[in-house]
Amino acid sequence: MSLSEAQANAVRELVRVSPVLGELGERFAAGGHALHLVGGPVRDALLGRLGDDLDLTTDARPQRVLELVAGWAEATWDTGIAFGTVGVARRGFKLEITTYRAEAYEPGSRNPVVSYGDSLHDDLARRDLTINAMAVALPDWTAPDAFVDLHGGLDDLAAGVLRTPGRPEGSFDDDPLRMLRVARFASQLGFTVDPDVVQAMAAMAGRLEIISRERVKEELSKLLLGAHPRRGLELLVDTGLADHVLPELPKLRLEIDEHKQHKDVYEHTLQVLERAVRLEDDGPDLVLRLAALLHDVGKPRTRRFEAHGVSFHHHEVVGAKMARKRLKELTYGKDVVEAVSLLTELHLRAYGYGTSGWTDSAVRRYVTDAGDQLERLHKLVRSDCTTRNRRRAATLSAHYDDLETRIARLREQEELDRIRPDLSGEQVMELLGLEPSRTVGTALKHLLALRMEHGPLGHERAVEELYAWAREQGVEVPAR
Repeated sequence: MSLSEAQANAVRELVRVSPVLGELGERFAAGGHALHLVGGPVRDALLGRLGDDLDLTTDARPQRVLELVAGWAEATWDTGIAFGTVGVARRGFKLEITTYRAEAYEPGSRNPVVSYGDSLHDDLARRDLTINAMAVALPDWTAPDAFVDLHGGLDDLAAGVLRTPGRPEGSFDDDPLRMLRVARFASQLGFTVDPDVVQAMAAMAGRLEIISRERVKEELSKLLLGAHPRRGLELLVDTGLADHVLPELPKLRLEIDEHKQHKDVYEHTLQVLERAVRLEDDGPDLVLRLAALLHDVGKPRTRRFEAHGVSFHHHEVVGAKMARKRLKELTYGKDVVEAVSLLTELHLRAYGYGTSGWTDSAVRRYVTDAGDQLERLHKLVRSDCTTRNRRRAATLSAHYDDLETRIARLREQEELDRIRPDLSGEQVMELLGLEPSRTVGTALKHLLALRMEHGPLGHERAVEELYAWAREQGVEVPAR
């Protein structure tokens, strides 16, 4: 991107938002305060993709900001006021107005200590990257001196380089999370990282331990959802940051056995992630990307050197447990944890489809076990085929095509997604004269297994099977 393109982008984007920003800037100017559009929105305007969430900075303290927007804002919120931020809504825009500030971490503390600053110059100097340290003065953003770029952010944006405004060691010492933000922006923007920044990240990776797991998780998620997640992940591994975020990832760099009978698991994992990204059809999918990243984490623990080469028996089961533990530690929600763990556990099952032949019962169980993760499982299994052997790749793809065809056919015939026993719990209790109990649950599991094995039984046969099971279990069957 050239500088002229960036400037043209910015003009176009700022024209779009100028009615709201102009009004707000005039209110601050009339009150004797400066106001600047700052950081990410300026960067995004230059990239031609400014959204409706806008960050602004001012010399006004938070209570004064609330006074200045009173009667103009359609809504305000003060959830970030302890950090100097007042939220404002106006005409569909979400504005966050933050007082000039400086923040740093006390030794051993997981939370930054925030203090107010007195100048825009100091506020920009404390920001994480030069491309996020640009500002535009309001209300007259067209004035010759309205654009403020004290650290060469525009040049770095045009060159596609990530640098810190000052010494990276000082920046990362103030807030170690910035090291993860560098990796995140490498993923989101596809930019290269200045060598001095990389060196500082490697030297200070251990400082990341003082950051709360919640904040680490947020940055990791944003990295994974970027357009170039591999670039960000490789940076984490190469600098040692991954050892403090996702230590299972660098451990995938296993030594290749002397017969070279297994792949480089780390490289394979990154390829699977890239392939999974290409299969997404509704935008970035965090669960799918996490599953692609973690699907083989059980291999280092299960690697065995045998006469025929290397094996990783049951690595999918071990990996599912490891994935669950790591994601919980990173404070991901239960839905994400369980989905990724399930996908990890099931990702190998379909490999037996083409060699052993599956009955309809096996297909039904595959669908039922996958549940609402079936579509993601399809994508993960297809992504997992990274072999360079074209014939083998074509064979595996054809087998899975056939499996999906059979799933579609059975789904149409039997409503696979809603497989239930042919009798309900109420019917079982009525037929056997039972009260709610564990026996009723066991009977339903038996009927579900029959449904899986044989397809729909129909009411009459289901009743006969229930009675036969009850007799075997010593449950009295009422006379008919």
